Amino acid sequence: MKTLYLRSLEELERVAEEFIRLINNHKVLAFYGEMGAGKTTFIKTVCRMLGVTENITSPTFSIVNEYIAKENKLIYHFDCYRLKNLKEAYDIGAEEYLYSGNLCFIEWPEIIEDLLPDHTLKINLKVLANQQREIILHV
Repeated sequence: MKTLYLRSLEELERVAEEFIRLINNHKVLAFYGEMGAGKTTFIKTVCRMLGVTENITSPTFSIVNEYIAKENKLIYHFDCYRLKNLKEAYDIGAEEYLYSGNLCFIEWPEIIEDLLPDHTLKINLKVLANQQREIILHV
């Protein structure tokens, strides 16, 4: 287990860079945390650090967004909050994304946990005092 601390928004890029070094070869990353913990903001910053230049938005309504990073590598960004059950994940082809070998960042992964690969890296974001965040990587 590795823990990163985000003490202010000014540290966001530095913490994202450190996070990228820690994820190693993991391709599927599941982000857990309460509403407002900063999952989307953190994923947006990580995507920018990985070379995504297009507009990065939360896929709340589309469920999954696709971005192009450095060297034309694909990144899939999921928001499973609106999924009602695992069948809906299968219906959108989630399995194909998750086993594609491309980076997959998943917000609200609880509903699709049975679909996640064994090697999924689980990340917990916790809100601390004074709007600070704790980012725990279960490696």
